[in-house]
Amino acid sequence: MSETVVVLGAGTGGLVAATKLRKQLGDDHRVVVVERSTVYTYAPSLLWVLDGTRAPKQVTKELSRLSRRGIELISASVEAIDLDKGTLETTGGTVGFDQLVVALGAELAPTDVAGFDEAAHNLYSLEGARDAQRALSDFEGGRVAVMVSRLPYKCPAAPYEAAFLTEALLRKRGVRGASQIDIYTPEPLPMPTAGPELGKAVAGMLAARGIGFHSNKVVERVEAPSRRLIFEGGTETSYDLLLGVPAHRAPEVVRNSGLAGESGFIPVDRHSLSTGTDGIYALGDVTAIPIAGGKFLPKAGVFAHAEAEVVAERVAAEVKGQAQHATFDGKGACFVELGDGAAAYASGDFFAPDGPEITLRRPGRHWHLAKVAFEKYWMNRWL
Repeated sequence: MSETVVVLGAGTGGLVAATKLRKQLGDDHRVVVVERSTVYTYAPSLLWVLDGTRAPKQVTKELSRLSRRGIELISASVEAIDLDKGTLETTGGTVGFDQLVVALGAELAPTDVAGFDEAAHNLYSLEGARDAQRALSDFEGGRVAVMVSRLPYKCPAAPYEAAFLTEALLRKRGVRGASQIDIYTPEPLPMPTAGPELGKAVAGMLAARGIGFHSNKVVERVEAPSRRLIFEGGTETSYDLLLGVPAHRAPEVVRNSGLAGESGFIPVDRHSLSTGTDGIYALGDVTAIPIAGGKFLPKAGVFAHAEAEVVAERVAAEVKGQAQHATFDGKGACFVELGDGAAAYASGDFFAPDGPEITLRRPGRHWHLAKVAFEKYWMNRWL
């Protein structure tokens, strides 16, 4: 009997899950992707749009390419998930499912911080990265602020990479001496979920570049006319150019689905990615996966990819009536772009019982080239 597997979202996890499912299920079953955008953007390369080494067309592809692989694409927004009926209400009509994979990611919520939309260049959108590149190209000196609005946010290295790349770009343009670069974040250390040693190492690299790191700073509002950041507690600072990480939240349809936990994100079994409802899995940034120390697994593409591989195998086995063996092991890695054609590389086990065990490799040009190679692999392999 033919079954319909629906994947919600065509980001990193959704694309991997759908592609793997199509291959494993063959032509006997339907694989459907529901995605509101018609274009996929490779998010890790937005920072290269920011520093001018990539054009927007180099980091995007049409999702219509999925049809070449036998994957049905419904270009629509999901408005409701009915778990009892096994249906979705979308802007394109009702869609039924036998198995469901929720990979809708985390939704950007720039309006959660007053003044963000008006003042900041959004580092997490293609338009924002492109506008930031133009602004940096014209910048003749002053105060550059990199602001993290709220926790959690996806790709924990991104704001720090943005600061490093900005510093290198301004130095290349000959205006670094007239510029100050500062990061303001609610975090106690850079990338704290990866452990204090990694955070201290990144903080040291920031200091070596003369980039200010201001921890435990929660922005209350941005006052665009006077170019000021107002923090909780009443302190404030000025800026001339603002690069911002917007607040993130779970998509509204997820918050209203009955799948969400208190945070709005979906709690899942950290090894199987099951939501606890038969035939329904969730993966990637839309999930909340606890790790040691009362923390949660970072929201990052490397985890979404690995989780998607596991979910695809488990769903395919379930559809075929076979035993399910695939498990997610919590291991991941991350490149940290430093500018000047160099990068660092961190990897490790986030499910270690005493907290993440992460190793940071010595920075070098080879890690940057590895990241470039991975970008090419990804864009050619999955679309």
